[in-house]
Amino acid sequence: MIFQLDKDNYLFPDATMAEEDGLLAIGGDLSTGRLLQAYKRGVFPWYSEDTPILWYAPHERFVLYPSQIKVSKSMAKLLARNTFDISFNKDFGHVMQHCSTISRRDQDGTWIVDDMLSAYKRLHDEGYAHSVEVWQSGNLVGGLYGVLVGKVFCGESMFSKVADASKAALIYLCQNFDLELIDCQIYSSHLASMGATTIDASFFYNKLNEQVIERNGLQKLFRYP
Repeated sequence: MIFQLDKDNYLFPDATMAEEDGLLAIGGDLSTGRLLQAYKRGVFPWYSEDTPILWYAPHERFVLYPSQIKVSKSMAKLLARNTFDISFNKDFGHVMQHCSTISRRDQDGTWIVDDMLSAYKRLHDEGYAHSVEVWQSGNLVGGLYGVLVGKVFCGESMFSKVADASKAALIYLCQNFDLELIDCQIYSSHLASMGATTIDASFFYNKLNEQVIERNGLQKLFRYP
């Protein structure tokens, strides 16, 4: 059953009631309050310019446990050479903009529409959405962004303009913050090669129920302040 969201009520139906393809609800808006309610319940928006807002909650969840991140020997050598400079929350807007425009195999267009760019920038400005940036010779060449729910980082997208830049961003996120879980949403071979795995969504929802959303939470989880 697909639910129609109430404009004046941020409540979401139980995520376990989603359709087989994960579609749970339609409509509503991308206000900060609604987005925080969505992520706390394991729900995320995914739609295009020619559709209304669609909200998904897949029955299986693709996740990465930070302690299980796989770093290849060649990647470890690359990082040891300090090929990249890496930061977080330094340039959220441009990270998201690059994620929305980068060319991806087997993908026509983007789900990061203008309204989402504006909504997540507000989330970032209010301390709930975060980015990791990868720099080379002063240029932004890779990164990722997502929403933090307690110690669960709900990843939204990542990009690379040079080889291995997005891998460097993900490794940095895993190794430098006190995170319990990274939500990758749906399967990708790229993330599977780095240790991500598929779990039953009920476990993921239980983990979210244990979390408390805080402003500027990623800074508080940084292991080397």
